[in-house]
Amino acid sequence: MISALLAVAQWLRLRPAGGRDRGDVPGWVLITLMTVGIVMALWLVAEPALSGLIKNALNISGDPNGGS
Repeated sequence: MISALLAVAQWLRLRPAGGRDRGDVPGWVLITLMTVGIVMALWLVAEPALSGLIKNALNISGDPNGGS
């Protein structure tokens, strides 16, 4: 057990400090940018329909509570 711990400690010391251990940051940046692009494209297509739907919903004539 001690020899295994010593081997791990030696490996940690010999490992390059500024190596390629950056994680997957470029991948996450790409996914984020692609998501933004998809949302913007869908918004451009769906905005007129959603706008009309909301206007129709807000312009309902009559009071739902039966008042004047």
